[in-house]
Formats: sequence, structure tokens, C-alpha cells
Amino acid sequence: IMTLTGHGDSVESVRWGGEGCIYTASRDKTIMVWVERTGDDGNPSRSHPFKLARTLKGHAHRVNFVALSTDYLCRTGAFDHTGSLVKANGLEIEKQLQRDVNAGKAAALKRYNEAKKNFGTSVPFERLVSCSDDFTLFLWHPTDDKKPVQRMLGHQQPVTHLSFSPDGRYLASASFDKKVKIWCGRTGNFMATLTGHVGHVYQVCWAPDSRLLASASKDSTLKVWEVRNPKKPRTTLSGHYDEIYALDWSPNGALIASGGKDRILKIWTS
Repeated sequence: IMTLTGHGDSVESVRWGGEGCIYTASRDKTIMVWVERTGDDGNPSRSHPFKLARTLKGHAHRVNFVALSTDYLCRTGAFDHTGSLVKANGLEIEKQLQRDVNAGKAAALKRYNEAKKNFGTSVPFERLVSCSDDFTLFLWHPTDDKKPVQRMLGHQQPVTHLSFSPDGRYLASASFDKKVKIWCGRTGNFMATLTGHVGHVYQVCWAPDSRLLASASKDSTLKVWEVRNPKKPRTTLSGHYDEIYALDWSPNGALIASGGKDRILKIWTS
């Protein structure tokens, strides 16, 4: 369809948002916000559907990853964390979904708008956090402003991964300093440090109910943490033979998947 240019170095992270934007993070130390381009008739342009809206600057080194407060909603669409469909126009749409894609879109939009309404207006519903090799995180309101809202300090090594809790209340960060940190998802204020790994922490992910957090490390273990009791891990999952690079929690909360240097994918019950 089109090619978007503007970054001066490799693009490290891309995110589709819930407000019609695409966010890209780069080794050139910037995050770019791309928005839909509309034609004279008010409809999206087919030949050039996106344009650059603003560039977010603040990091002193490469940007490794960006996360959105709307990531979970955009991922799961019309389904809540229990795997149940929402109701669109007061009707159960499961049968409609089987024959009508538009019914699924309507239900997903309804769920998104209800969550946005319930969230309130004190801060934007869609918030972005970026992490960098400069050891910092930045909180942004990317649909409103190009200036960072909060500079988040505390890690002592590069920060490689981020994840918002599905309810948007918390943010977790993973770092080469062997720590996981929890931050307020609204303000960016520091809340807790999770210690226990003895190697770089590569990734973090949340359970769909936002109560549990999993982390993957160079020390070949997964750790599951309870946000209400962050002093020690709830459980440590051993079984990989080498560094664990990636993990993900199933949208219904039943399983965790992990993979790493040992070329093995492991599935765990949560």
C-alpha cells in the first residue's frame, strides 16, 4: 500500500494503537506517531493511508521497545479475559460472528469504548511507555502531545521490554540489571522492584486479570509474581536448558508459553 519513511536508523518496535495510530520506535532515539490520512471526502485515503503526526524525543540512546495501555484490548477484541463475548446492541453475537465479521468489529468497538468511558478523563486512555539503552523509561500521551509526561528512573542497565497490565493500572519493565520494576500505569510513578533473577531479564507479561506477572531471564527460569506481594516470586518455573528470550500469557489466562536459546517451546499451566 505504502512505505513510511523518516527514521534515521533501524526500527526496533511497532505498535498498532486503539485510537487510529501506529507507533514506531527506533535506534535513532525517537518514537514516531503515524495517523490515518483522510481525503477531501473525509474517508481514509487509499493510496496514502498514513502520515506522520509527531515525533517523540527524549531518550539519549536507542529505543528498544514501546508498550501501550490499550495493547490487551486491541489484542483480544470482542472477548474479555474469561473468553466470553461481549454483547453488542444488547444481543449475544456468537452466532452472528460465525457469519458476519462486522458483528465482531461492532462488539470489539463497544468493548473498547466502554473501557475508555469507565477509565475516566484524568489522563488519556491510550498511554505509551518507551524503554531504552539509556537505562530510562518515558511515559507519553502520544495522541495529545510530543513532550514526555514522566521520566522514569531506577534501572541500572539497559531496559529491554515493557508490558502494561490488561486493566492499565500497572506497567512492568525488564532490564539487564536482573530486576523487574512495577510502575503506576497512569502516572509513571515507581511502585516496587522485583528481585530474584540472577541473570538479565528479557521479557515480562501479565495475566489477563492483571493480578500476576511473569518474567523470563538469562538464568533459564521463569518467575511468576503476585503484584500484591512483590517481595518474592510466587513460583519459579524451571525446565529450560538455557536463556529464555520470550514468553506470553494466553488471553484466557490458562497457559503460559516460553521459548529461548535451547530451541524449545514450553507450555505451562498458570
